[in-house]
Amino acid sequence: MDNLDWNQLKAFLQTAQTGSLSAAARKLGLTQPTLSRQVAAIEQQMGVTLFERVGKAMVLTPTGLDLLEHARAMGAAAEALGLAASGRSQAVGGVVSVSASDAVAAYLLPPLVQRLHAQEPGIAIEVISSNALSDLLRREADIAIRHVKPEQPDLIARLVREAQACFYASEAWVQVHGHPRTAEDAAHLPFVGSDRNGQYLGYLRQHGLNLNEDNFSCYSDHTVAHWALVRQGMGIGAMMNEIARTTPGMVRVLDDLPPVRFPIWLVSHRELRTSRRIRVVFKALAEGLKAED
Repeated sequence: MDNLDWNQLKAFLQTAQTGSLSAAARKLGLTQPTLSRQVAAIEQQMGVTLFERVGKAMVLTPTGLDLLEHARAMGAAAEALGLAASGRSQAVGGVVSVSASDAVAAYLLPPLVQRLHAQEPGIAIEVISSNALSDLLRREADIAIRHVKPEQPDLIARLVREAQACFYASEAWVQVHGHPRTAEDAAHLPFVGSDRNGQYLGYLRQHGLNLNEDNFSCYSDHTVAHWALVRQGMGIGAMMNEIARTTPGMVRVLDDLPPVRFPIWLVSHRELRTSRRIRVVFKALAEGLKAED
């Protein structure tokens, strides 16, 4: 490996990041056959298979994933060398992908992205709406905002805070149905459901609400769509307090019930230790999300 070709390493990095030989070739200003030969050459030199060809896509093998972190560190070091040589060693830039649940991606992330862009204009944030932690393990995202502690040992996690959600209804709905404050008040009122398999109903019952399927006027397991139905006056729904407070025309109901509490975890893969731009974004998100309800 002493005579590793830097062009081959760049070919590997760009193919891994884009998932496509044609896209990687465009990024590097090469023809696709040339880039394909460089990828094949680095695989041959290392004696490993770095990619699996799935249709037109290039999917990293487990070995490729293991080597990607080291290759990115080498790329970052080369970039830092170039910046230092030009007197711009403090510059930080590039794309950082952030995965979050649909509600967090739609409501909480945009102002944080705007603030970060003002502080670090060289960093572009890619927002991915997803509830899966596997996107980090497959390097589909650099950072994830999650509501459960990850168990995978390869991930780095920080508990930002414990958030709260309460029950809300639209002002128009309250005008028609009144302002329910207790679980007994809600027994015969409409709710917006989350699923049809009884899981959400079971959760509401555990929270002290004696409901049944007849209470649900409609369903959506997509949080943003669920909230839109609540805003439309279709029934009572739960939402994070900081999102509900910034939504016009919403009223907190079932005030006597305790809030729903859940953690906010910030998660990244091991490259957090070697990539400055990921560390910058990780720190900014941690500070932006730690505000109390």
